Amino acid sequence: MGTQGGGNMFPGVTLPFGVVKLGIDLNPPRGAGDPYSGYHAEGNVTGFSMMHESGTGGAPKYGVVSQLPVVGDISNPLLDYSLPRAEADEAQLGYYKAMLSNHVTVELAANRHAGVVRHTFPADDKEKNVLVDVSHFLPSTRRLGIEQHYVEGGIKLNNDATYSGYGVYNGGWNDGPDWKIFFCGGFSQPHRAAAFEGTGTTLESFGKKSEVSGKKRVGAVFTFDQKTGSELLHKRDDWALYPRQQQSKTSKLVVEGKLGISWISEEQACNFLQEEVPADSAFDSLVQIAQKVWNRDVFSKVTVEDASTAQLQLLYSSIYGMFLIPSDRTGENPGWNSTEPYYDDIFTLWDLFRCGTPLFHILQPERYVDFLRSLVDIWRHDGWLPDGRSSNFNGRTQGGSNADNVLADARVKGVTGVNWEDAYSAMVTDAEKQPPNNNDPQAADSSTKEGRGALPDWLSKGYITTKYTRSVSRAVEYAVNDFALSQVAKSLGKTADYQKYANRSQNWKNHWDARMNVYGFTGFLSPVDADGSFPATPHDPLDCGSCYWDAPYYQALPFEYSFNAYHDMKTMIELMGGDRKFISRLEKLFERNANPHGSSQFGNTLFNPGNEPSFASPYLFNFVPRNQWRSVEKSRYIARSYYNPGAKGLPGNSDAGAMQSWLLWSMIGLYPITGTTTFLVGSPQFKHLAIDLGDGKKFEVKSSGGNEESGAWFVQSLKVNGKQWNKSWVTWDDVFANGGTLEFELGTDKKEWDTGDRPLWGIIG
Repeated sequence: MGTQGGGNMFPGVTLPFGVVKLGIDLNPPRGAGDPYSGYHAEGNVTGFSMMHESGTGGAPKYGVVSQLPVVGDISNPLLDYSLPRAEADEAQLGYYKAMLSNHVTVELAANRHAGVVRHTFPADDKEKNVLVDVSHFLPSTRRLGIEQHYVEGGIKLNNDATYSGYGVYNGGWNDGPDWKIFFCGGFSQPHRAAAFEGTGTTLESFGKKSEVSGKKRVGAVFTFDQKTGSELLHKRDDWALYPRQQQSKTSKLVVEGKLGISWISEEQACNFLQEEVPADSAFDSLVQIAQKVWNRDVFSKVTVEDASTAQLQLLYSSIYGMFLIPSDRTGENPGWNSTEPYYDDIFTLWDLFRCGTPLFHILQPERYVDFLRSLVDIWRHDGWLPDGRSSNFNGRTQGGSNADNVLADARVKGVTGVNWEDAYSAMVTDAEKQPPNNNDPQAADSSTKEGRGALPDWLSKGYITTKYTRSVSRAVEYAVNDFALSQVAKSLGKTADYQKYANRSQNWKNHWDARMNVYGFTGFLSPVDADGSFPATPHDPLDCGSCYWDAPYYQALPFEYSFNAYHDMKTMIELMGGDRKFISRLEKLFERNANPHGSSQFGNTLFNPGNEPSFASPYLFNFVPRNQWRSVEKSRYIARSYYNPGAKGLPGNSDAGAMQSWLLWSMIGLYPITGTTTFLVGSPQFKHLAIDLGDGKKFEVKSSGGNEESGAWFVQSLKVNGKQWNKSWVTWDDVFANGGTLEFELGTDKKEWDTGDRPLWGIIG
C-alpha cells in the first residue's frame, strides 16, 4: 500500500521499530522521482541494502550496506552493474522477492539488527557473484543541497570466511553530518573473495588485498560457481579459497548472504548476526519470526468484526505503515552512554503530532513511554528536543518545536514513567532559547536543525516578520507549542509559567489581517513586514508562494493555515465572523475548483489531504453545535476518495505513517486534538472494533444501521459507556483512561443530534 504515486512506502522486510529495514534499491527513470524508500516501480536495481526509512519525502536517507548478484565475470567492480527486473516483485509480511533480468531470484528476510539476502542463481557455467559495495547509498536528483554522500569506508575479508567493515556517509533529509555504520557478514556457500578500491570507475586494487579502507570506493566481490575446489584454486590463486562441496552444474545455486549491522562496532554487528541469524537458522524461520512478532505485538491490539476484505487490508496495512519507523536503537547510540531507551529515524514530529503520536500512545502504550523518554534523553545529551532525527542527529524542523506538543499530549492524558520535570525543562529550552543557525541551504535565515529558529521575533514582538522564512506557519505553530507548555506547566503546579505561556499562545492573532479577503470571507493569517506592518496590498489568501522552505507558508495555503489555531477555537470563530461564517468558510475549503492553483488529483480544492496542515479541518465542524454531520460527510468522502489498499493508495507521502494514522482515526470514528484530552466524534467504519489498551482495559466502538454503499454513515444517536450522549466530543477519561464504549446508530439522515456543549470552548484565557 502506498509504494507508488508519491506514497514512498518501504515495502521490504523489518520488525516493528526494527533497526534493519532490508529492501530493494532502484535507480528510477529520469523524471520518476527519487527512490525515497529505495523502492520504485520502474528502473534498474542497484542493490539490496540493510537500512531505509519509510514514506518520506525531501531527500532519501540510507540505502547502505548493499548486496547485488552479478552473473558473469566481474573485471571492474566499480562499473555500473545495475539491471532491470524480469517481472514484478512479490511481497508479504516479513518476506520480499525480486526476479532480476540476469535470471537471479533474490529473497529477503530480517530480524531486528540482522538479515538474510537469498540469491538463487541460474544453472549454467557462468560465474555467480555477489557484489558488496560499501559506497552504495540512495541518491537524490533534486539538487536541494541535502542529498546523501559517501565519505569513506573499509572492508576486511576474515580468515573464518566472514567479512566485516564500516561505511561513513552524510547528508539526507536531515542534512546530517558524517555518520558511521559497521557491518559483519558471511555466506552460506564457500566462495572466493576479492576486495577492491578505486575512484570513480578506476580500480587501484582488486584481489590483491584482504583489507582495504579509505576515502575511495571500497567493497568486495564474492564468487560462487559449480566447479570443484581445485579448479577454483588454479583460476586465481591470489583470492582467498574456502573449502567447498562439489555441486552439480545443472542445479541452481542458492547462496544466502547473512549480514548484521551496528552503530557501535564491527564486533557488535557480528554479535547481532550470531544472535539473530544463527548459522543453523533457516531463511523461512526469519519470515515466521517477523509474522509472529507483528501479529503478537502490533496487529492483535486491534480486532474487528464483519469487515470486508478491503476494510481489513486498509486497517492492518495502515497499522503496519505506522510502525515501520521510528527505529528502536536502544543501546546503539555511539554519541553517549545512557540507560534510557533510544529511538532514531523520527520523520518528523511536524508530520506526526496531529494524528500519529496520539494513536501511537493508544496502540503501543509501553513503547510510547520509551519513545517519550528517548526524546527527553536526546535533550539531556544533545541540548535540544528533536522534531526530526536520523543518523543520530537532529533535523529538520519545518515549523514549530513539535516535541512540545507530543510531550504535552502525554502529560494531560496522565502518562507516567517519564521524568516530567526534565521534560518540562526541555520544552522551556525550545520556548526560550534560540538554537544556533545551521545555515540550511533551503532556509538560511535561522536554524532548521532543532528548536524555534525565529524565536527572537516571537519573544520581542509577539509575531514573526518576513525576516524569517515560513514566518506565518511558524507563528501559528509557535502559538500551539506555547499552549503545550502552558498545559504541562499547569499540571506541574507552575502557575506563573502557565499564565505566561497561555498568554503567549494567543499571539497567533497578531498575524490576523482583517483586510485579506476571498470568496466573501475576510480575515486571514498574513505575513508581517520587518517594520511590523501588514503588506500595503493585502496578501492573497490563496497564495502560499512556493509553499516550501523559503515561503511565508509551509505546505499549505493561508486559507488552510487560518484554521490551525485549534487550541483557541473560540477566538478563531469570532475573528471569522461567528458560527455561520465559520461553517461557510469551512465548506468552501472542500468545494471543487475553489483553488485556482490546486491539483486536479484533489479536485482543485483548497483542502489538501496530502499535507498535514489540513488534517483536522474536516472535523472542525464539530465546534459548532448541530453540525457534526458535516464532519462525517467530509471525513468519509476523503477516506473513500483518497485512500485504498493499492500501490497508489495514499494521497501523498506516507510521512512515516502520518497519512495512515489519519485514515485509522477515520475508521475508528474519532479525531484527536493534540495537547488536550479532547477527541472529536466522527463516524466509525466498522460494526465492531476493539482496541486492547493493556492492563485488562479495552476500548470498543459498536455501530448499527451503517451501510457504506448507501451512504448510511451519518450519526443518528450516540451512547458513551451506555449513556445517551449529545456532545460532538469525548475525553480521554471518558473512553481511554480506563477503557470505554462508543455505541453509534448510523443512517442516511444528516441528523443534528449534537446539541450539547462545544469542545474546548474558552480554554484559553
